[in-house]
Amino acid sequence: MHEMSIAEGIVQLLEEQAVAQDFTRVRALWLEIGPLAAIEVESLRFCFEAVTRGSLAEGARLEIVELPGRAWCLGCNASVAIRRRYDACPQCGSHRLQVTQGDELRVKELEVE
Repeated sequence: MHEMSIAEGIVQLLEEQAVAQDFTRVRALWLEIGPLAAIEVESLRFCFEAVTRGSLAEGARLEIVELPGRAWCLGCNASVAIRRRYDACPQCGSHRLQVTQGDELRVKELEVE
């Protein structure tokens, strides 16, 4: 379950930003996660709750913004929606796709005190 190390990394990032931006508590955190990021959202929620105990983010609300997956099809030169990394192009059936969106994991916004 790599979601635990991801949650730990998020807390480390929050602690670094607390020092840099002079805040003491995180009330809410918005994460953008794409379907191609290989992250189980519910596992991440569980791990986030566990690793934030005793930290500046304890009790923080975790909001997940799920982004769509998109790719550029080299077969038909079109931008297409995909749900998994190895999907075929829904327009021409080609598997020659370059992912353009959906593998993200980033902090979008923080609510702090």
